[in-house]
Amino acid sequence: MAGSRTAPDQDDTIASAVNGVHRRIIHVDMDAFYASVEQRDDPALRGRPVAVGGSRVRGVVAAASYEARRYGVRSAMPSVTARRLCPELVFVPPRFDTYRAVSQQIRQVFETYTELIQPLSLDEAYLDVTRPLRDLGSATAIAREIRARIRDETGLTASAGVSYNKFLAKLASDQRKPDGLFVITPARGPGFVETLAVDRFHGVGPVTAAKMHGLGIHTGLDLRAWPLERLLRHFGKAGPHYHAIARGEDDRPVVTDRPRKSLGSEHTFAADVSDWEAACAALAPAIDKVWTGYEKAGRPARTVTLKVKFSDFRIVTRAASSQAPFATRTALSEAAIALLRGLFPFERSIRLLGVSVSRFETAVPAVMPDLFG
Repeated sequence: MAGSRTAPDQDDTIASAVNGVHRRIIHVDMDAFYASVEQRDDPALRGRPVAVGGSRVRGVVAAASYEARRYGVRSAMPSVTARRLCPELVFVPPRFDTYRAVSQQIRQVFETYTELIQPLSLDEAYLDVTRPLRDLGSATAIAREIRARIRDETGLTASAGVSYNKFLAKLASDQRKPDGLFVITPARGPGFVETLAVDRFHGVGPVTAAKMHGLGIHTGLDLRAWPLERLLRHFGKAGPHYHAIARGEDDRPVVTDRPRKSLGSEHTFAADVSDWEAACAALAPAIDKVWTGYEKAGRPARTVTLKVKFSDFRIVTRAASSQAPFATRTALSEAAIALLRGLFPFERSIRLLGVSVSRFETAVPAVMPDLFG
């Protein structure tokens, strides 16, 4: 593919036996997805630093183009900080319906090659091509063709990582971004991991990385030197996972059907809210959005959670569960308002309110015909 980059000396044979089966895993990650869609649809944005998100004082960057990233602009960064780093930054409001539509196009490309697809978000997914629907001779060839088809059918570029497990496939997809392809074979897996900083390990967040640094663990090789018993003592149930990935091992399957565990919405206000009436009014749009998604999901839930961020950035959450699933918007609203009432009078003004529902049931009960019948 013109303009794409592929790992040198790559071996197309990906063979790691898990329960006697040799696995071939691809991780596909779209390049600056939201921003790239905006640049594709508006030629005037091409080549310019673009941020998808709100430009107001309380705005947050949802995505940044590669031109913007060169200035240090990153997703989840406050818009005022992004503007300070890049005065020429162009802010574009998000169009999630468009992003979802493009994501569905990409999903249809994946489905040509495998039924084992695990989306992580709108712009990335794992594919298990151990037994592909279209066998091109290697996982690398499949990844190369997928990237070419994504470019042809959407006008966007994707990076891909190919390996014998999910952990390494994810690491591989970051190696040649943007518009790249990288392969980590079984022979190279353990050696590849030992040279990486633990900060780059998928699943090791900033807090865990800081804890590892405090214990003298900075690289995969450092992590590999720790026996399982010691990892269990310091990291609990995550210890076995760290023990395995330090050796390039990861037995997690590509999960094709991951039921949603929660559904929520939150909003940061342009001005802090401090009185009861204003807080209730500010909570209503989040409840409306959650209820709309709840109806579409078609799965009843029993727990509501309220999230409050105060003006000093302290976050408080409160949750309540009911014996029966929420059958009406009024029932959901009353439960959320009751949680908010438990925090009143507010110790400080509020800058963000959020609502979510969880504890979804797998079956739809017959007692809720008004919602699901």
